[in-house]
Amino acid sequence: MSSTPPVRRRRLGLPRRVFSQVLLMQLAIAAGVAVLATGLFLAPLSDQLDDQAMRRALAIAQTTAQQPQVAEELRTTRPTTDGPVQTEAERIRKATQAEYVVVMDRQGVRWSHTDPSRIGEVVSTDPGQALAGRDVMEIDDGTLGRSARGKVPLRDAGGDIVGAVSVGIAYDSVRARLVHAIPGLFAYAGGALAVGALAAWLISRRVQRQTRDLAFSDIAGLLAEREAMLHGIREGVVALDRGGRMRLLNDEAQRLLNLGAEAVGRSPDEALGSGRTADVLAGRVTGTDLLTVRGQRVLVANRMPTDDGGAVATLRDRTELEQLGRELDSTRGLIDALRAQDHEHANRMHTLLGLLELEMYDDAVEFVGEVVCDHRVTAEQITERIQDPLLAALLVGKATVAAERGVTLWVSDRTLLPDRLVDPRGLVTIVGNLVDNALDATAGTSHARVEVELRAQGRAATLRVRDTGPGIPAEHRELVFTAGWSTKEPPAHRRRGIGLSLVRRLAERQGGSATVDAAHGGGAEFVVVLPEALAEADLEPVPAARAVPAPTPVNTAAEEESR
Repeated sequence: MSSTPPVRRRRLGLPRRVFSQVLLMQLAIAAGVAVLATGLFLAPLSDQLDDQAMRRALAIAQTTAQQPQVAEELRTTRPTTDGPVQTEAERIRKATQAEYVVVMDRQGVRWSHTDPSRIGEVVSTDPGQALAGRDVMEIDDGTLGRSARGKVPLRDAGGDIVGAVSVGIAYDSVRARLVHAIPGLFAYAGGALAVGALAAWLISRRVQRQTRDLAFSDIAGLLAEREAMLHGIREGVVALDRGGRMRLLNDEAQRLLNLGAEAVGRSPDEALGSGRTADVLAGRVTGTDLLTVRGQRVLVANRMPTDDGGAVATLRDRTELEQLGRELDSTRGLIDALRAQDHEHANRMHTLLGLLELEMYDDAVEFVGEVVCDHRVTAEQITERIQDPLLAALLVGKATVAAERGVTLWVSDRTLLPDRLVDPRGLVTIVGNLVDNALDATAGTSHARVEVELRAQGRAATLRVRDTGPGIPAEHRELVFTAGWSTKEPPAHRRRGIGLSLVRRLAERQGGSATVDAAHGGGAEFVVVLPEALAEADLEPVPAARAVPAPTPVNTAAEEESR
């Protein structure tokens, strides 16, 4: 048994690269077109040459028949080898290079012929049509072989038919012309094929550069991977063409923007409506990591132009991160408040211990009573006017944070909100954002104060948050509600410019509004109107106003220590 490894036979087939396949296919097409064009040209060429030969023979015959002496000599002489008819016919034959010029009488007897020995004989083909007065063109076989023939009647001066003239063109000369034309035709076809091959190579080179010299299987694999990646990643991808229309929306983009597949082919303004999100996708707002709000979602968008005049925008969902950031801020605020309370509580314990050691028992009892009363009055003041537990708890916590930051948080005596909120969490978000912004604006200023007013009338609720801060310039009062716009430095874990945008978004979702104006006496006043914030009352409606004890402002730690 031989140990020589078997020889592998190379399989024949198309090459793998796009460049090679395109070049090969275009060369095959160019060669096929050249062969087809040559065949289509040669097919009628033979018929055209036959027709030309027959028409030439007919023209010679007509010219001969129009000479009056030929008809006259046919009537007055005999058919001889040296007669005037034979002499004239031979002259014409030699002048026109015809194969033969035959003049015959009405009985078909030849008066002239290329072979003089055949003069006086009857012609080999039927001259009936010519003697009947009709011109005849045909290709037929005769005594001299195959020829292209033209036959016409011969008339005397009176117009009577006295005979016929038959002229023949050798068919071998017609075939020779056809064979002679073929090399030139092939030369033209070869030149056209060469030009087509050059054009095919140039086109293939361009395809090679554009496809990075990949194989069709590689391109198909890349397309499959692209589809899987676009629809599998947890980041929204929106592709726009040069006309600004969306040509691609992956699954995550459809989810984040709340759009369907029917949005493809439409502009961002048509699909999303006017707003910051549409402005970012359309490129009217530029920058990196642009913040925008879509529904309840906080999105971070980046837009990159493409070489074809379009663009690709990516969208990331930062809603949970923003919520975690706010919870972290709240936790830090609570920790700071607890630290301040711990410090204040230690001071009060030291004061109480000193009063007890000095045996000033009455003063100690009075001191403890004042401290407990202040905290009770603060909680009762808020819960009496705001009956929703979530909102009341929020304001109690904000009061502690405000006290730690040296700000007086005041719940207006006009505040009255029953426990019938349709969306208490939404209102908590609105109040929390506005109070946080007011605390940031007033912290560190003298006589810092934030006033919160919540009033209900029927199903509508009106929120007012006033502060004594520097206020908001008139030219910035609409910009503050734009997602991503802020004058404050962002913290490390999240971005600024989201809170007020969410406030307006939540208000408008309920058919309401959110505005800002200058507060009386300085500072800013935010007003949020929610037309359908409360559910219908099951019992008697809550009165618009009732007697309430005089409000007690939330005192700051500094004020407490100065008492």
